Amino acid sequence: MTDPIPSPLPGGGVPGGPVSSVDLPTPGRALVIGAHPDDAEFLCGATLAKWAARGCVINHLVLTDGSKGTWDVDADVAALVARRETEQLEAARRLGSRGKVVMLGHVDGDLQPSLHVRDQVAYWIRALTPDVVLGHDPWKRYRLHPDHRHAGWLAVDAVVAARDPHFARHHDVAHHRPSAMLLFEADEPDHVEDVTDFVDTKVEALLAHASQFVTTHDIPPDDDGTAAAAFRARITARAETVGATAGVAAGEAFKAITRL
Repeated sequence: MTDPIPSPLPGGGVPGGPVSSVDLPTPGRALVIGAHPDDAEFLCGATLAKWAARGCVINHLVLTDGSKGTWDVDADVAALVARRETEQLEAARRLGSRGKVVMLGHVDGDLQPSLHVRDQVAYWIRALTPDVVLGHDPWKRYRLHPDHRHAGWLAVDAVVAARDPHFARHHDVAHHRPSAMLLFEADEPDHVEDVTDFVDTKVEALLAHASQFVTTHDIPPDDDGTAAAAFRARITARAETVGATAGVAAGEAFKAITRL
């Protein structure tokens, strides 16, 4: 049996016209909320690297355990979960993160936008006090993977719960209102972060997720470097395409929400 044909690399939306804004002020603290290990690196890794280089404390909140991230029907799932956590820690280090990497450990593919999980996410927004929260855009049409949809709703709903003092009063931390959200994978992105000079850092962080080379990166185990170079070229080309919409050399695109 042959392996399935790899899906296109995750990359988020490309603005269809002029963007409304370029570059938020560098936040003091940021929190990226991803459905799986490697989602943050694919969808906003260069932005995180840029902010980290400018002194921002980057935090990761990964909602699932990544246990479905293989095509090997005989895989040791427990070992895969442990490996993906290790890879996520290394990817964050390569981005320059000085914050926390929190793995909630919900089963990959079974994530639900429940009150329980919203409570968990809201707690970490309050505890980490990010100025900017980044997450999946839950309004994206025709999204196939349920974890991405649900992670988007959890991020948006948890920002509301975190900011208002009468939600989750059992938390041992005060309520917190971020100043902005940047939603990746948006159908109608209107904001670009100029990531010129940070795309290579994004690629290096993605290459920390070695367990995903076959399933997502399209890098075979016996690669002589050719497939890895092609992977780098695809990531770079996408950043250049997005950047061109904002008049910069390389970019990452988001739907910006600045009234929270």
